Amino acid sequence: MVKPNFFIVGAPKCGTTALYRYLSAHPDIFMPGRKEPHFFGSDLEHVPIDARSLDEYLALFAPAGDKKRVGEASVWYLVSQTAAQEIAAFNPEARIIIMLREPVDMLHSLYHHLLYSGSETEPTFEAALAAEPDRRAGRRLPPSRRRRQSLYYREIAAYTAQVERYFDAFGRDAVHVILFDDLKRDAAGMYRDVLAFLEVDPDFRVDFKRVNESRRIRSWRLHVAYSLAFRRSMDYLRGPALHAMRKGTGILRSLNTAHAPRPPLDPELRQRLRREFEPEVMRLGDLLGRDLSHWCATDE
Repeated sequence: MVKPNFFIVGAPKCGTTALYRYLSAHPDIFMPGRKEPHFFGSDLEHVPIDARSLDEYLALFAPAGDKKRVGEASVWYLVSQTAAQEIAAFNPEARIIIMLREPVDMLHSLYHHLLYSGSETEPTFEAALAAEPDRRAGRRLPPSRRRRQSLYYREIAAYTAQVERYFDAFGRDAVHVILFDDLKRDAAGMYRDVLAFLEVDPDFRVDFKRVNESRRIRSWRLHVAYSLAFRRSMDYLRGPALHAMRKGTGILRSLNTAHAPRPPLDPELRQRLRREFEPEVMRLGDLLGRDLSHWCATDE
């Protein structure tokens, strides 16, 4: 039985897909062909597609053979209040990788990602932020969402408590925190540090090409139709039927996609949110021993 021994646990829109691809290319590392099985996190509103039982989950790693490191990447493990302890109970010797980004940019990017995937329906980022109280009360929830917690934007940006849960569950030495700033500035250096943390050959090189470019929807009517159909299919389809549905939905989404830069964030809203998140950012900086004051700058 092969069990994963490292986990990329989030946060969303912080470079986890890029790191997943970089690590998947390493000869000493195995990661499943699909990112984000989301098996852990029993408090999350989510039905895993690839693994609904422990046997199905472990089957994802069966092809790993004798690879030194076996891992997975599921970005909602970080915001989950239970995933850290669940992973620790599953494998207390696991290594944890956390990726963080300036909160306002992260949330703005997440909003557009959710809009594209069909999990968000509010027409603007500001409207989505304003909808949080209603959504916590069970109102204004998009029918095609995959988890309601992904719409609790401010909770997702409350990094400090999330990181502390993993420090408490695994110890600081077993948790490696990466800032998106470092990934952008020196991807190769960041990658070497991760390989050293995972105790695999640090000299392996990969192509650090950009992933997850901005996208927009061509037809919203078609987009809502296939997103809702796929969300409902998750409740009753299993195995090959569900994978066929996912593949068909992916083809439709690809045909209905245009690649274009996302709309810029309104400067006034950015400054307001940065002031709001400043206490949280300062707490995180203290926890990590990093100066994150540039995340609070409002004079851009």
